[in-house]
Amino acid sequence: MMQMTMENDSSVSEFILMGLTDQAELQLPLFVLFLVNYTATVMGNLGLMNLICLNSNLHTPMYFFIFNLSFIDFCYSLVFTPKMLMSFVLEKNTISFRGCMTQLFFFLFFVNSESYVLTAMAYDRYVAICQPLLYKVVMSPKICCLLIFGTYMMGFVSALFHTSFMIRLSFCDFNVINHYMCDIFPVLRLSCSDTHMNELVHSAVVGTAIIVCCLIIFISYAMILFNIIHMSSGKGWSKALGTCGSHIITVCLFYVTGLLAYVKPSSAETVGQGKIFSVFYTFLVPMLNPLIYSLRNKDVKQAVKKTWKRLTS
Repeated sequence: MMQMTMENDSSVSEFILMGLTDQAELQLPLFVLFLVNYTATVMGNLGLMNLICLNSNLHTPMYFFIFNLSFIDFCYSLVFTPKMLMSFVLEKNTISFRGCMTQLFFFLFFVNSESYVLTAMAYDRYVAICQPLLYKVVMSPKICCLLIFGTYMMGFVSALFHTSFMIRLSFCDFNVINHYMCDIFPVLRLSCSDTHMNELVHSAVVGTAIIVCCLIIFISYAMILFNIIHMSSGKGWSKALGTCGSHIITVCLFYVTGLLAYVKPSSAETVGQGKIFSVFYTFLVPMLNPLIYSLRNKDVKQAVKKTWKRLTS
């Protein structure tokens, strides 16, 4: 159905992706830099997923969500990084109209899914700290699977909504996307149709998602903080903060870099700024997430040691 709707009355059959910069002397250094970043992202997220699968002590709700977070980051990086790397070595990096819409769909699908996974993780931490006796009941395997299914469904619906409204637009003459991927606003700028409805849909869908997710995360941590304050044991304080620290860092990185990339005052908005902020949002976050959950987590460190001994013995 989606393939059928991708045929519209546009005269543009393909787009040209300008990439990050047109300065020739920066192409090779940037290619090497982003190739290293891509390798680190793939290896880090694959490594964390394998570690969780291979160690039974990590088969808990928290690590189930971390596994899905790494899976999303891994897939997320595959959507646009290969195309971006090509822009550094090819004189003209083209993408078909259908390819552009497909890239946009999967980018939105994974980024929205990550937002909802982080929200589910906040709820998991709330139950673990505030209702420890009911944790195994509330966060049963069935409930965890339903939560993850819900996150992917919400991501899918949101991406389908955005992409459907994008496909209905016409693209007449100008086909150069001043970006390294098919993102919403760079593509909208090329349309010769009225994009007012698309902008409204974007504001409504993204605004609602951000408000709902941030509200759930904020309430979860407000309840956690209230519970921590009433803890008499210093050890309890340390354990509670330890289990939440990695998630708080991940949430801050995801939302702060995302807001810098997409929610800027119109007077200060420039194409260059948008691309620079998008680099942090699309490349830095997926690479840092596995590092954050590895370096700040005793269970993961122990699992690494056990796995290493198993492989070398």
